[in-house]
Amino acid sequence: MNRHNEVRQRLLHVEHVLRERQLWQGEAPGIEALNSDQPFCMDTLTPHEWLQWVLLPRMHALLDGDRPLPVAFAVSPYFEMALDVSNPEREAILEALQELDALFDGENP
Repeated sequence: MNRHNEVRQRLLHVEHVLRERQLWQGEAPGIEALNSDQPFCMDTLTPHEWLQWVLLPRMHALLDGDRPLPVAFAVSPYFEMALDVSNPEREAILEALQELDALFDGENP
């Protein structure tokens, strides 16, 4: 399986986890919330909103346009800090994000 397909599979898995945990939203936040200048839009979006409305669409756009993918990035460290340990969805979200991050560890071309 090529890298683009692997990434798409991991993105779809993140979406599945959000839907399964009933965190997927039917209505987008306002444009002001999406135009935040803070990392992860932490001042305007919840962590799962950022996944749904920022990361997933941007990554899918790169894939759909056959654009180069990032060489190295990791989003799970932010979620480890942002999601309270008592959050019942924490482990499932972290696992899905760690699997996505593994594809961008700098060693996968």
